Amino acid sequence: MTTEQTARRLLEGIVPDELLSSYTRLLAEDGCGAGEAAQFLEAPEAVEELLSRGMAHVRPDIPGLPPRLVPAPPDLALQGVLAEMARRLVTDQERLLTGHHRLAEAQRAPATTGAGSMQRLVQIVTDRDEISRLSYALINAARHDWLTLDNYVLEMPLEESTGFTPLPTFDGQVQCRAIYETKCAEHPVGARTIEAAVAQGEQARLLPRVGMKMKLADEAVAMIPLTPTGMSGALLLRSPVIVAALREYFELLWERAIPFGAAQAQAPLSAPQKTILRMLVQGLDDEGIARRMDLSVTTVRRNITAIREELGVETRFAAGAAAVRRGWTE
Repeated sequence: MTTEQTARRLLEGIVPDELLSSYTRLLAEDGCGAGEAAQFLEAPEAVEELLSRGMAHVRPDIPGLPPRLVPAPPDLALQGVLAEMARRLVTDQERLLTGHHRLAEAQRAPATTGAGSMQRLVQIVTDRDEISRLSYALINAARHDWLTLDNYVLEMPLEESTGFTPLPTFDGQVQCRAIYETKCAEHPVGARTIEAAVAQGEQARLLPRVGMKMKLADEAVAMIPLTPTGMSGALLLRSPVIVAALREYFELLWERAIPFGAAQAQAPLSAPQKTILRMLVQGLDDEGIARRMDLSVTTVRRNITAIREELGVETRFAAGAAAVRRGWTE
């Protein structure tokens, strides 16, 4: 294995590809004149990057010879890169802890009950631009959960230019769930916008009626409307008690809602599954269902799992309740 191949095996995916190319070029030539390094590497910033990460160094002047930019051996280059990354991680960790400490102080419920203290927990916003700004700030502040309710109450007809705001890129770190009023999905623009959000990782469900719009980031802050559209008046809530209650309200609606794209007039279940579902609703346990249907308990449980997955619920009790709401047991 050549030195360049060793370098790629050790450093690929750890340093940027452009920097790795500069490093391997330097390795192939065993260095270059320090004064010509930027031109040789065809990237002026690469020289500073190589030096700061310990992947190269400038060899001191030797009598009669100009200084040279010399590459470190691949294993030492990796060691230097890891040391530099560790330093950055320590700095970032310190900043992260400082930020969490400041956030905790800012969101801590005040001990007093004065008007100023209450304004920190409940803020009335009536400026349209401020409402829009806070909406974007909320979604970008989410770190674990981003929950929204959206209905068909609009200030203007839904057109291509007035579709729902797309999700930012959360890279799978934030669970995004949205409940839309069915009318949103029945409109061509609304349907396309929801489909785009789902493609970006959103879990979307539908309800015939959604009473109000809502945005909720983690369990820390929420925004609800003071007007039907919420564009001319909204409440920004940081009260842990209220935000927790809104979270519970969302979860109750989520259990009732139908997954986007899966709403069907007829239950998408096989005949045996429909029979098992009816017995679930009646309260029979797995063994009782197995005896009545002359099936093994394993087969019954496998079908119950399939029913729960189709309904999008976690427990057999929730499956029975969701099936009744959707009319699957009739």
